Amino acid sequence: MRKTLLYSTILILLSCGGVKKTQEAVNSGNYVTAMNKAIKNLTENKTRKGHQAYVTLLEDAFAKNAQRELEQISFMEKDGNPANLETIYRKYNALKDIQARIQPLLPLSIYEEGREARFDFVNYDNAILDTKDELSEYLYANASDLLKNARYKQDFRSVFNDLKYLSEINPGYKQTVQKMDEAYQKGLDYVKVQIDNETQQIIPERLEDELLDFNTYGIDNFWTKFHSKPQNGMNYDFALNLGFREINISPERVNETQIVREKQIKDGYEYLLDENGNAIKDSLGNRIKVDRLRTVTCNFYQFTQFKSAQIGAKVSITDLTSGQEINSYPLASEFIFEHIYANYKGDRRALDNDLVALLDLAAVPFPTNEQMVYDAGEDLKARLKGIIRRHQFD
Repeated sequence: MRKTLLYSTILILLSCGGVKKTQEAVNSGNYVTAMNKAIKNLTENKTRKGHQAYVTLLEDAFAKNAQRELEQISFMEKDGNPANLETIYRKYNALKDIQARIQPLLPLSIYEEGREARFDFVNYDNAILDTKDELSEYLYANASDLLKNARYKQDFRSVFNDLKYLSEINPGYKQTVQKMDEAYQKGLDYVKVQIDNETQQIIPERLEDELLDFNTYGIDNFWTKFHSKPQNGMNYDFALNLGFREINISPERVNETQIVREKQIKDGYEYLLDENGNAIKDSLGNRIKVDRLRTVTCNFYQFTQFKSAQIGAKVSITDLTSGQEINSYPLASEFIFEHIYANYKGDRRALDNDLVALLDLAAVPFPTNEQMVYDAGEDLKARLKGIIRRHQFD
C-alpha cells in the first residue's frame, strides 16, 4: 500500500512539474515548445486526469501561435519583399505540420467544462503551393543572375546552396540541377599537391604514393579537390607542399647484456637425521624424507638488436592567387626497430620464466633503410591527414 501511494505521489509531482514548464512556455510566447510538450504527454495518455491541464494548454498555445504566425505572414506579404518568401513558406508548412500532429489526438475532452477542446484548423495547401511557386521563381532567378555575375567562389557556393534548397522543395524545377553543377564546379578550390625531397635518402615509392593518395585519407571536404598529378590547363587555387628536410637512419647495433642468476632447486631427497646421525621416524615408524636442495648458476646473455629512423618534414600551403605562403606546419616522425633474443651457459633452471622465453628467440635480419623510412612514414601520413582536416582552403 505504501509503495503504491509513493508511486502515485511521484507521478503527481512529475506531472505537475511538466505542466508548470508547459505553462511557462505559453506565458513566455514559446508556443511551439508548449505544444510539443503537451502533444508528447497527450500522446502517451490523453484520457488520464493528470493530463487534463495539457489539453487546455495545447488549445491555448495553438490558438495564440496560429494568430501570431498569420499576423507575421500577413505583414511580410504586404511588405512585398521576395526575400521573405522562404520565411513565409516555412511558416505555412509549420502551421500545417502542427495541425497534422494534433489531428490524431482528437477529440480531446475537457472534463470540468464538459466540452471538447477547440482547434480552428485551416487548409493551408493553396497558400503553401502559391508561396512555393513564388519562392521557386525568386530563388531560381536570383541564383541564375548571381551565377552569371559572381566573381568569388563563396558567391558560387551560396548559389549552389540556394539551388540545393530549391531542388528539395521543388524537385525538377527548370534547369536547377544543371545550374547546381555549374555553381559547384565554379565554387571548388583546386589544390596542387607535391612532395619535395631535400635529403640524401631515397623516399620509398610506395610511401610517396600513399602520401599522395588523398582518397584513402577519408577527408570530407565538399568544396576542395586535391590533385597529386597536376592537370595541364588547370588554374589551381592553392599548393600543398610536403618537403622532406631530413631523414636520419641509425647504424645497426646489437647490444649485449650479461646476467648471472642463481637459484636453489630440488635435487632428489634425503632422510632426516637427528644430531647423532640416527634416522628420524614418524608415528608409524616410517623414515621421514626431506627435499635435497642445491644451488644452480646460469650465465644469461641478452642481445638487443636496435635501429631507428627519424623523419623531419614541413607542410606548407601557398595561396597561388597572391603567391603568399599562408600556413606551414612542421612534421616529425620516428620508427624504432628493436628485437631481443638470448642464449645461456650453465643450468637454465636458474632462470625465471620471462628470461627462459627469450631463449626460444634468435637474431633476425635488420630491416632495410627503405623499410625503416616507410615505417616512419606511417605516422607521417596520420599527421598530414590531421593537418589537412583542420585547414580550411577558403
